[in-house]
Amino acid sequence: MKKILVLFICFASSLCYGDAPKPWQLGFQDAVTPVMEQINSFHNLLLWIVFGISIFVFILLGYTCWRFAEKRNPVPSKTTHNTAIEVIWTVIPVLILIVISIPSLRLLYFMDKVDDPEVTLKAIGHQWYWEYDYPEQGVAFDSYMIPDAQIKPGQKRLLEVDNSVVLPVDTNVRILTTSTDVIHSFGVPAFGIKQDSVPGRLAEVWVRVTKPGVYYGQCYELCGMNHGFMPIRVEVVSRADYNKWITARGGKTLDAVAAEKLIVPSLSPTEVVALAPTEMAAAASTSIDVAPAQLTTNDS
Repeated sequence: MKKILVLFICFASSLCYGDAPKPWQLGFQDAVTPVMEQINSFHNLLLWIVFGISIFVFILLGYTCWRFAEKRNPVPSKTTHNTAIEVIWTVIPVLILIVISIPSLRLLYFMDKVDDPEVTLKAIGHQWYWEYDYPEQGVAFDSYMIPDAQIKPGQKRLLEVDNSVVLPVDTNVRILTTSTDVIHSFGVPAFGIKQDSVPGRLAEVWVRVTKPGVYYGQCYELCGMNHGFMPIRVEVVSRADYNKWITARGGKTLDAVAAEKLIVPSLSPTEVVALAPTEMAAAASTSIDVAPAQLTTNDS
């Protein structure tokens, strides 16, 4: 009885999902992006379908064992074909697959869409640390895991880093990821993203985090001896706090980046030529920062 009570408490506590893995956790972490919310919904739909099929097969198997036991059916049937049954067991699976495919394709297209990103973050995998670059805002840094000997009370072992990614809340963020050596994988479960970082290629995902907080991820691709020591720590803060953080690192605020993005599209070729050299350089640097990422991005 005591063991049952302990298991029940562990199960109940695991239902309170968080932004980091918990002991005895069941299910996903809390969804804090529209993508993860849809992944949760799709997962729940599949779970009901799997439960329904499993229960049906279990009942059918039990009935078959009981009904066609030797003592109840001493003379077995010689039937080899039944048109109605064959049609049923062909049509029903097709209908089930159609029911699954519609939300699946809708989710895939939704995950692939990057709608007017205000922030671009480039995550570059190395053996065995992450390099982060905010190309439009002029900020870049490396992020290493904090060793066990330096972990402070309240910090999470194997998940804390010396430099965290900082993102603004309720903002469309484009994440570009690549690698300099072997294949890595950039993933944050609460965001619903896990994207391979392949040398020589740029892969793209997007997030829009709806709740401020601290979220953790890891490298999800076996990338060598210290594969398990490449954590990802993301702090999601208000837009005002994000602007303070980016300014403290010598970068441009969200409003400054947005203003620069409007310079080039709003000017005619004649006006571009007439720009002062400094303004022209600013406009050119803005277009150079953004365009290559868009042209060389490979979704996978």
